[in-house]
Amino acid sequence: MRIFYIFLSIILLTSTQANSQARGPMPDPEPKIVKFYPNPAVSFITFEVTRETSKTYTLQIFNFLGRKVKDVADVSPKTVVNLSDFVRGLYIFQLKDANGRVTESGTFQVNK
Repeated sequence: MRIFYIFLSIILLTSTQANSQARGPMPDPEPKIVKFYPNPAVSFITFEVTRETSKTYTLQIFNFLGRKVKDVADVSPKTVVNLSDFVRGLYIFQLKDANGRVTESGTFQVNK
């Protein structure tokens, strides 16, 4: 019985090593297009588009229930969003290109 367990552990170890080597290294993640700060925010939040500023982007902000609360067309390289109409909670933003494809999304928190 002991030989069976040794044999089984050797098979499991070699198959685990083969799977880890077959995958290869993880590709580097693409750099972020937009930086946003401060997070958590109180009265305003700043979105900075860090690359491809020649493209036209729109910024949409949704509350955590999925309702759109803000829509900013023609995002500049540095866009400040006033949060006076926002209530405390988590919000989701989407940066879309001219074709309507989401190029980046993320979450931020509003503390009041």
